[in-house]
Amino acid sequence: ADCRYTCHQECRSLIQLDCRRPGQCQSQLSPESTLVPPCSQNVTQTVEEEKPEPPTVQEIKQKIEKYNAKVTNCLLMKLNDDGTYTGFIKVHLKLRRPVTVPAGIRPQSIYDALKEVNLAQMTDKRTSFYLPLDAIKQLHISSTTTVSEVIQGLLKKFMVVDNPQKFALFKEMRKDGQVLFQKLPLTEFPLYLRLLAGPDTDVLSFVLKENETGEVEWDAFSIPELQNFLMILDKEEKDKIQQVHRKYERFKQRLQQTLKEARGKPG
Repeated sequence: ADCRYTCHQECRSLIQLDCRRPGQCQSQLSPESTLVPPCSQNVTQTVEEEKPEPPTVQEIKQKIEKYNAKVTNCLLMKLNDDGTYTGFIKVHLKLRRPVTVPAGIRPQSIYDALKEVNLAQMTDKRTSFYLPLDAIKQLHISSTTTVSEVIQGLLKKFMVVDNPQKFALFKEMRKDGQVLFQKLPLTEFPLYLRLLAGPDTDVLSFVLKENETGEVEWDAFSIPELQNFLMILDKEEKDKIQQVHRKYERFKQRLQQTLKEARGKPG
């Protein structure tokens, strides 16, 4: 009666009001009178209708058979008895910034991989370097493997100790001669997308890039990483200055040569 507070019926148990005149509120309006009907059912139904139904095991089996028929290498998909399936995806690494890795650590051996030894935890020393642009990594994953797990798996294989939130997985598609990128949610299943698109990487491919959110979350970086960024920016600035100096030096030389040649000509 005093604050005119209203809420949805499903939210009633979560509401605690600090009324200034509780007696008046209770006398004039009952709790049920402050409730409003739940959200429009039409909106909920529309959202549910837009969300595709999960495929049945039989549909998955048919899709896998169709997929394997198009495979030109040995990277086939395999259906398990529980309805899940496994297969391969290739991820292109297109990282513009350096990554942080342990310093002085030998490459991971087969023994380390089988024993799941985390070499990155064996030293506190860190160094940064650029991964080869457009490097490709092949992963064997399950239909239940999420985008988040793919990112973490890639970082582990390259012994990258950066926060996984700094990276994002994109799907790259080609349409009408254009290359389109779409950021995948962390809960998406890449192998299912691969199954739907088929084995042709020209139709669909996966790309690991920096997680560009518009605003850089500097709090996610450590102090050595931030200092390393400053060093890189300082080097890039000096290189840019040298390029500008060289450009105008060449322009100056051509201008002086033109003036020198013009002095010997009449008019």
